[in-house]
Amino acid sequence: MRWRVRWRVRRDGRIRPSVFGWRDVLSESLAGMLQRPGRSALTALGTVLGVGTFVAILGLTATTSSQIDTRFNALSATEVTVEDVANERDEFAGPAFPADADARIERLNGVERAGVFWPVRLSAAEAVRASVVAGDRGAPTSTDVVAASPGVLAAAGARLAEGRLYDAFAADREAPVAVIGTAVADRLGITTLETSPAIFIGGRPFTVIGIVADTDRKADLLMSVVVPRTTAERIWGGPGPGGARMLVATRLGAAQQIGRLAPTALRPDHPEYFKVVPPPDPKMLRGQVGDDLNRLFLLLASICLVIGAVGIANTTLVAVLERTGEIGLRRALGARGRHITVQFLAESGALGALGGLVGTSLGVLTVVLVAVVRDWTPVIHPATAAAAPVIGLVTGLVAGLYPAWRAARIQPAEALRR
Repeated sequence: MRWRVRWRVRRDGRIRPSVFGWRDVLSESLAGMLQRPGRSALTALGTVLGVGTFVAILGLTATTSSQIDTRFNALSATEVTVEDVANERDEFAGPAFPADADARIERLNGVERAGVFWPVRLSAAEAVRASVVAGDRGAPTSTDVVAASPGVLAAAGARLAEGRLYDAFAADREAPVAVIGTAVADRLGITTLETSPAIFIGGRPFTVIGIVADTDRKADLLMSVVVPRTTAERIWGGPGPGGARMLVATRLGAAQQIGRLAPTALRPDHPEYFKVVPPPDPKMLRGQVGDDLNRLFLLLASICLVIGAVGIANTTLVAVLERTGEIGLRRALGARGRHITVQFLAESGALGALGGLVGTSLGVLTVVLVAVVRDWTPVIHPATAAAAPVIGLVTGLVAGLYPAWRAARIQPAEALRR
């Protein structure tokens, strides 16, 4: 038994209390852990999992937040919506967007594409159906019809599955053409454009020239039939009061400025006819998203640490019960209650610190591997990596408090009887 009790004699002849030095603490703690290495490894495993999850969660939170920032800047921060509110200002104003609204906005520096759109108001008798070549799927459907200038599809970042988008030439000729999403194509039974399929809106045929697979913005366009703005005006008339909107895609950093200039560029005589909806402040949104993710994942990481602490406490308490005779013998040889407390706290703290070091390494490795697989840039705050082993040590100490207290209260006579 590797236990040393050192006695000191005062000058007056009285014996000082026994001393349990740091070397004794380390040697006895090491002996206690190596006595049953399998149990010690399982005890440290709780802290490894807790600290590893803590580091991995915080690292993945920082990494995903960075990706959210990038995607927000690339999409949402470059989108401006202009609404027609002329009817709220003047009930006799009529539609606010001029015929050349797209060209007026696209002349502004920083604008990539822009277009006006509105939902077409169909009568109860009008509906969208496939042509006869679609066979059994020629029944009418409740698909929305959207009138849009060519710039809308470009500003929305439409990606085609097949065909093409209509252009300014088709819009100038008021061509009866349409672009639909893949969901609408499946519903209408259109599988290919090689046969030049047509759809009927009411009794009017429209040739389908493009099928859109996905969009960066305005995902509702995938569930609609999109026709040229000029064609819709010829057949169904213009938009109702406040029905039209403009979608503007800008370069990075230009959205706020375009939002201020757009009303004047559209209608210098009545800029108040428009309401601009610019993207939210990127810094504010990033902060909100980051705070929400941090709070959520910190809660999950804390739960993992608590589970690890409970595992250490449970295993340490079992060790105390198993070593009752050893504790009694040490108390009989002069060890005090505080010595027993320090010994078990040192064991649980050492296991916690070891688990914290291993968990930190595994957590960092997890973040790097996930980032490599997802083609992201791994982001780990240095404070997280530095604090994780300390958190493991503290977790081990806290988990060992009750077992150490139980061990210190064991009476030598009772322990030796066992």
